[in-house]
Amino acid sequence: MAEVLVLVDHVDGEVKKVTTELLTAARRIGEPAAVWVGAGADSGKAKLAEFGAEKVYVAPAELNDYVVAPKAELLAKLAGEKSAAAILVSATAENKEIAGRTAVKLGSGVLTDVVDVTAELVAEHSVFGGALVTHAKVASGTPVVAIRPNSVPAEPASGAAAVEEVSVEVSEAAKGAKVVERVVQEQGARPELTEAAIVVSGGRGVGSDDFSVVEKLADSLGAAVGASRAAVDSGWYPNQFQVGQTGKTVSPNLYIALGISGAIQHRAGMQTSKNIVAVNKDPEAPIFELADFGVVGDLHTVAPQLTEEIEKRK
Repeated sequence: MAEVLVLVDHVDGEVKKVTTELLTAARRIGEPAAVWVGAGADSGKAKLAEFGAEKVYVAPAELNDYVVAPKAELLAKLAGEKSAAAILVSATAENKEIAGRTAVKLGSGVLTDVVDVTAELVAEHSVFGGALVTHAKVASGTPVVAIRPNSVPAEPASGAAAVEEVSVEVSEAAKGAKVVERVVQEQGARPELTEAAIVVSGGRGVGSDDFSVVEKLADSLGAAVGASRAAVDSGWYPNQFQVGQTGKTVSPNLYIALGISGAIQHRAGMQTSKNIVAVNKDPEAPIFELADFGVVGDLHTVAPQLTEEIEKRK
């Protein structure tokens, strides 16, 4: 069975949830082989084994001293040496660039923002703001597939996770952009937006920069907080929490939209959510066309009542 390379997303040795989803998808195609760049592989090995990784290729931390090019060279080298059936990465901004560079080096094709993939490497996409579902396949070479977080349910399956040290001679061209400083972004107890199983977002209907009504509901559910472009442009919430075509794309199990009209720009970033709940005063709001469950009402009345009821049932 051919190997399927999975680029591991990790922070301080902790494997991010999206990697477990990629390993699950990889098992459909072939034998999952995790590619770990940097330190901490010993800490993450157990999690990789839990979700089916048969091998773990560990590359030196020096590759992180530069931007994306060295990782692309590493993946291309491994794909050639191991005759990989495919390369899977998470559909983050950085990894999509790595995917594109890797595909160029392999003379193959890249499929981005994929929401599902079959054993035959047919990728499913949600396009035009989620209005259409399309399918695509790379015609030749080793396909490089960037899969959206929360698109493929993670399913445990034991693997050997045999560790193998690997290296790559980084070209001078790949060293052209060097990382000179890293700043740790402050993060509270809430899950990361693009990986959260539940997201509660607020829009223009919040009416002010007091997002506490949104945050309290999110905290009661253990959810991440998002915001529409209107809320972000108004300065009510930081732009790194924007959900939409020009913000982040999320695909949680549950998406709660508070005071969001449902313009196409926002729908493009959340339409693949498994279950959508909308609260809006306007019964004609486009978000209701998309919602699985809708409440016509004032979010400042509905959301606190919902938060209170959730707290009672804990």
